[in-house]
Amino acid sequence: MKRYHIGSRILKTALGAAISIGIAQYFQLEFFSSAGILTILCVQSTKRKSVHAVYTRVMATLIGIIMSVSFFELFGYHSWVLGLMILFFLPILVMIKVTPGFVSSVVIILHIFSTANFTWSLVSNELSLMLIGFGTALAVNMYMPDIRHKLDEYRLKIEGQYSSIFKEIAKYLRNGDTSWDGKELVEANSVINKAKALAYQDVENHLTRHENLYYQYFDIRERQLDIIERVLPKITNLPVIVEQAELVADFMEELSENVHSGNTAKKYRSKLEDVKIDFAKLPLPSTHEKFLAMASLYQFIEEMDRYLAIKQDFKGITPSYRRLAKKSKSE
Repeated sequence: MKRYHIGSRILKTALGAAISIGIAQYFQLEFFSSAGILTILCVQSTKRKSVHAVYTRVMATLIGIIMSVSFFELFGYHSWVLGLMILFFLPILVMIKVTPGFVSSVVIILHIFSTANFTWSLVSNELSLMLIGFGTALAVNMYMPDIRHKLDEYRLKIEGQYSSIFKEIAKYLRNGDTSWDGKELVEANSVINKAKALAYQDVENHLTRHENLYYQYFDIRERQLDIIERVLPKITNLPVIVEQAELVADFMEELSENVHSGNTAKKYRSKLEDVKIDFAKLPLPSTHEKFLAMASLYQFIEEMDRYLAIKQDFKGITPSYRRLAKKSKSE
């Protein structure tokens, strides 16, 4: 069994349902409890989803009212007429892409069907229920908890994992240490997936903003991880440890101490060019194995240049250290 937990969406759903029913009851609307159903159907995980939910439900319900009045007044208030109307109603919703509004529209349609007597006061009642139900859902869903501290936690985890990976690469290049199990690679991939999903949720919670620095950052880290996974075999399969390996190890160790959300890609690409120059100054390989090792190292350098280039145009994130420090103290 999962741990019992009441999240913000559950709280908003319960609060919204209670408020909408209370308002509908206050204005003495018929079927006042249905206002709660309409609210529940529109409380979503993000602001954009909630706005879209209201749009689809309003459109579907308005079409449903028009069709139900037309069908019931023309053919009578019979169950077969209800079925016939739905037969035509659903394809129209699919056609105009508001299918998610079907359930809420049926709530209103059944009100009209159950009264079996069309009046303008009934239409006014149903429109009032829609206004209260959907309006309350939008109002309560405008509050979304701040998730930047969680995004910063993911960011720091990923940076720590990348730092560990680079240190292990430097260690191997210096002394051929093969004790590393590579768990940071698996962990980094898992954290990146979670972080991107959370960052996308943050994008969806801003109605006028379509870009998110955190999402861009985690996407960059994902592309960099692909490069790391691709180049690791070039290092771990070196036939011998050559003199040039020390130059690459020094660079990787320095890079491991400077993995962060700022943009220093240009600086380290310049350092990598210096490594290439120093690399070329060292003696040529004297054996076939040394030649293969040098070729692999040079390919590794080229791949690391691509790794850095991915982040060169990123303007960086200003870390919320105060927020993280506050959280760590509370824990």
